[in-house]
Amino acid sequence: MIILFNLFYQFGDALSFLLLAAIGLAVIFGMMKIINLAHGEFITIGAYGTVVSAKILKLPLPIAMAVGVLVTVIFGYILERIIIRHLYGRPLDSVVATWGISLIVSQSFLVIFGPSFEGLQTPLSNFQLGAYSYSQYRLLLILISISILILLYILFLKSNFGTLARATIENPKIASTLGVKVDKVYTVTFCIGSALAGLTGAIYAPTMTIVPSIGQAFIVSAFVTVVTAGASPFIGLIPAASFLSLIQTSVTFYYHATIGVLALLFSVILIIRFLPKGFSGLLIKLKK
Repeated sequence: MIILFNLFYQFGDALSFLLLAAIGLAVIFGMMKIINLAHGEFITIGAYGTVVSAKILKLPLPIAMAVGVLVTVIFGYILERIIIRHLYGRPLDSVVATWGISLIVSQSFLVIFGPSFEGLQTPLSNFQLGAYSYSQYRLLLILISISILILLYILFLKSNFGTLARATIENPKIASTLGVKVDKVYTVTFCIGSALAGLTGAIYAPTMTIVPSIGQAFIVSAFVTVVTAGASPFIGLIPAASFLSLIQTSVTFYYHATIGVLALLFSVILIIRFLPKGFSGLLIKLKK
């Protein structure tokens, strides 16, 4: 029983990490087709905003997290208005531009805050089950990740704004002729993706060492999850993240964490080979 719970806990921890890492990218890359290599730096901004607000400004942790998200949204808004809006429909150019932005942001944090910054204590307490100790906060992250994905599903697939956003991204010229303010839809959608990345950094800040390269721990996981999710990321994100988490957790449990990561990456290659449209394409095909 304890071993099963331990496997479930590790699976849930890996699942929440993949979902939260990928959710912001699912909006920016999955919907807007902008290959945002600065996604990890958006997460870094959220983490630093949270830690600085809590440590220096002495704000309570929930408010500090909100500040971290707000700072990320402001950064995303400015970036979209100045650079990103000129890159829609130019995916290769967006790769170069966002890669340059990621270098600028990470080096700026290195210059301003140094190679490391004093972190936060993990909120809530641990509980004991047999010989194992588990974090209540990690269990909370599982609920948060699934709740956010459900809210995004409702926002983009069930609301009027979601209809306008999908129509604008699918064919901006026709949407514009029908009276849709295309620029505002792009800006709002990009800010939502930025907010989600900032939220990921904010809620993971108490669990990680705060360094300028903190975003690198998320960027690979984010991209492989979104790619395997397929063309409709909000449909395929949960099955993709669940499958990858199951592979990584199972292999890590029986072998080693490094082998688990290798197994995850190998499974991504197989998914791309045999499911070129990802899990969302598979689910849509099964419904027909």
